[in-house]
Amino acid sequence: MQLVDIGVNLTHRSFASAPSAVVERARAAGVTQMVLTGTSLAESEAALTLCRELDESRQHLFSTAGVHPHDASQWTGDSASQLRALLAEPEVRAVGECGLDFNRDFSPRPQQERALEEQLQLAVESAMPVFLHERDASERLVAILKPFRDRLSAAVVHCFTGDKRALYAYLDLDLHIGITGWICDERRGTHLHPLVRDIRADRLMLESDAPYLLPRSLRPKPKSGHNEPAYLPEVLREVAGHRGESEAQLAAHTTLTARQFFGLPDID
Repeated sequence: MQLVDIGVNLTHRSFASAPSAVVERARAAGVTQMVLTGTSLAESEAALTLCRELDESRQHLFSTAGVHPHDASQWTGDSASQLRALLAEPEVRAVGECGLDFNRDFSPRPQQERALEEQLQLAVESAMPVFLHERDASERLVAILKPFRDRLSAAVVHCFTGDKRALYAYLDLDLHIGITGWICDERRGTHLHPLVRDIRADRLMLESDAPYLLPRSLRPKPKSGHNEPAYLPEVLREVAGHRGESEAQLAAHTTLTARQFFGLPDID
């Protein structure tokens, strides 16, 4: 059974001492491919570097390149050209993480929207899929996406935590949906339990969002308190149960979908 983790923040400082060990533990757990998330121009460069340093075979580690809405205030006239150069690298498989965050508003909303629109345009130009972030902004995100949607190859709302209305709006736009350990959280994630049944098999993908969102149902809990791709099987177990599928069935179709979405190679 093979899994693809579509969202790993391997450039996070909590992994700085031994990123190779994180990758090794993931592969031992059946997570054979990972997509490292780029959240700024610098972090996107760092993710690309890790792909090259930790995967000589060029079959297991890939990355995204983009500017997160938290960092949208850093978007300048040069950002698009810098990002365009990163997107030309073979390990980079999607534009993002980009989107809207009206929950924390670390960057002013007009700047978030401008950075998003320019990154969507880059995705159109490069024919690459988009890795989207959204918090408390689903209606505005849908409004911005609609004029681009027919020209985008594909887009995933990563770490989906929204309600039924938001999910259906995204599915109506034929977006992919990424599910994380949020679904394992008995305090705030139970609303996802019935919703994951409504996601078509060819639009559902799994992710750890490590080191964030450690599945609260995981036993034993790691002493570090940090999430890792190696714990993705716990998300698989939870999602499979609520979809009425076996873990093997869910692993098979989410892996196939992720490989098609990001253009990843099959692994024997």
